[in-house]
Amino acid sequence: MASLTTNLATLLLGVLLAATGGGKAFGRQAAGQAAGTVLVRVLNDGRRATRVLRATGAVELVVAAGLLAAPTTVVPGIAAAVLGLGFLGYLGYARATAPESSCGCTARSDGPITWRAFVRAGLVVVGGAAAAGARTAWWTQAARHPVASLAFLLVTSAVLAAFSSDLDQLWLVPLRRTRLRILGHPLGAGPDEEVPVAASVELLERSLAWVAAAPVVRSGLIDHWEADGWRFLQFAGVHDPEGTARPVTVLFALDPRATKDTTDRPAVRVTLIDDRTDEPVPVDLLA
Repeated sequence: MASLTTNLATLLLGVLLAATGGGKAFGRQAAGQAAGTVLVRVLNDGRRATRVLRATGAVELVVAAGLLAAPTTVVPGIAAAVLGLGFLGYLGYARATAPESSCGCTARSDGPITWRAFVRAGLVVVGGAAAAGARTAWWTQAARHPVASLAFLLVTSAVLAAFSSDLDQLWLVPLRRTRLRILGHPLGAGPDEEVPVAASVELLERSLAWVAAAPVVRSGLIDHWEADGWRFLQFAGVHDPEGTARPVTVLFALDPRATKDTTDRPAVRVTLIDDRTDEPVPVDLLA
């Protein structure tokens, strides 16, 4: 079993790094994802953050190529373990200094950093260490023991999927929706009823709109109301264009029936209103 794990770790980890690295290096959403990460705060430039994210993806692709093409050499496995340690360090720093920032781990998910991101980075470290000990190429291992290899790959792929928030749309969200249809909504609201405000706030704080507006927001929820099919959530904030700080009201609008159990990408509108003039502030936080 130990040899099966180490020999197939190169295949599994190579495919994982190829997928995440390709998303960072070539994904169309990489710039938007970089804007929500702590890289923007560190580099003070969205374009630099995007270049760093894409460069990281390129490194992942190189390591993935080594794991897949030269699985019995020790260097790709060690490189993957070092890469995983780097991910853990980055996640720890981001969580400590900018907990509202997104992970940017796959360039496909814009949610905040959670324990699942740390677990997946830890699995990269463990997988890299295992891959460094591979003595048989993964294709030879699969040919010699096809049933055991397939079972191992299916189980480990399911574990990785469970710790990948960008794959929730494929399995977790449909599972939650099925549960809601069978058992009813856990908050007591039917399909056509509004959910509690706390659920809307929780959903908002998981959104990219909240990550983009967080530097402006300076309070907890102040007021809320429904109008024209939207739920409005009011916060106090400070807008600081070119060093001229001014108090603003931050308004978010989202579907009053949406919760984290029904969607992970809510439609959210953001508006800033100048408290002194009661006029909208001409700024697009999501640009």
